[in-house]
Parts: sequence; structure tokens; C-alpha cells
Amino acid sequence: MKTLTATGLLLLASTSLQAEVHWQDFSVSYLKGSHYRVDGPAKQIITFEHVAGASWGDSFFFLDHLRGNNGSRSNYAEWSPRLSFGKLSGKDLQFGLINDVLFTTTVEMSTLQTNFLYGVATDLTVPGFNYLKLNFYRRNNDGVADNWQLTTTWAIPVSLGQQQFLLDGFIDWSSASAEQSASFNATSQLKWALHPLLGLQNKLYLGVEYVYWRNKYGIADSPQFRTHESNINLLVKAHF
Repeated sequence: MKTLTATGLLLLASTSLQAEVHWQDFSVSYLKGSHYRVDGPAKQIITFEHVAGASWGDSFFFLDHLRGNNGSRSNYAEWSPRLSFGKLSGKDLQFGLINDVLFTTTVEMSTLQTNFLYGVATDLTVPGFNYLKLNFYRRNNDGVADNWQLTTTWAIPVSLGQQQFLLDGFIDWSSASAEQSASFNATSQLKWALHPLLGLQNKLYLGVEYVYWRNKYGIADSPQFRTHESNINLLVKAHF
């Protein structure tokens, strides 16, 4: 199954090279926090993100470069291409709040392991949201038993007087298996838009990221080894 999933991702990559790109965005973020669990209490993170909408669906990629205060260095990346049944069929799949139905995939990449995820997604149209997406995956894990994952992503624009803000984030829930505990990760960012104030053409944000984990990485929390995490990061994000 891992080979089949990898082949599917390669086919998606080949399709994306030949497809028409409707829009795309590239950004770089800097984060600094000091209450991490499992892999060091304090670190700085530089995140590179690329998101695009194409004639076949959409794609999201990010790379985290993590620098711990203890001298540790590591990289972690994910690529999440999704095939839109509405775009590929040429049919309007809108029904109630549902805007589209998609075949969703993700590959998680680190020096320790590579995991492949595949499943079904729905994009919702909800008043007040820029977007709201639900992704339901089967996880093909590297080195441990496979399990299930539900991922929700959202973005909400907020205005206070003349000031513009963006509240966005994601929630990951992964089921338990024989070798892992059920894991819950809610990460959100509240960002203040500086570009209108500075007269910049490209978007520039200053804000905070809040991360809440239960059983981080599927490792059960215990008095001997704490894996529940509540962490606030300083955030600067620039779009190009």
C-alpha cells in the first residue's frame, strides 16, 4: 500500500507540471517559542510555505527548519496535493455548505521517517471564513502501525477599526494504534496585517502562534515524560 500511495503522489506531481496554475502564494515565517515538549524546550523555526490552486485541484507545501537552543538542527516537510472531483469532472458539486469534494494526499518527510496519507476531503463555504477544509486520511506510517487522521484547516479575516487581522490554523486528530496513543494538535495563528500601514504591496504580518498538543507525536503523556504541550510563539510572516 505504501508503494501504491507513493506512485499516486508521483502521478500527482506529473499532472501538476502539465496543469494550468490559477493562483499561487509563497511565504516565509519566523517563530520563536520556549515551551516545547519532547524535542527540546526552546527553539526557533523558519518556515517556507507554498500554496497553489490549479486546474486539477490544489497543493500545499511547507518546510520547517528547526533550531534548538541546545544546538540541535532538524528539518521537517509536508506536501499535500489534492485532486478536485469538481474541477476534473467539470461538474458543480456544491450542495449546502459543501463547495467541493476532493481526493486528498499528504507525504510527511523528516530524517527519521516518511509517512504517506490518503483519503477524502470536502471544502466548505461558511460565512465569515476565507476557507474551511476537512480532510479524512488513512495514514501509512513508516516503522509503526497505520492509523487514521482527521485534519481541519481554516482562515477567518478580522477587522478592528482600521486594523486588519487574520486568524487561521489547523486541527489534527490521529487515532490510537497498538504502538501509539491518540494524538490531538490544535495550532492557530493570530496575525496583524502590517502591509496596509507600511504601504507595502506584499503581505507582512506580525502576531502569535498558539500550539496545543495532547500526546505529542502519539507518545502517551506521563509524569515521567510529559508530551502534552501548550506553547505560544512569536511570529513574523512575509508573503512574496
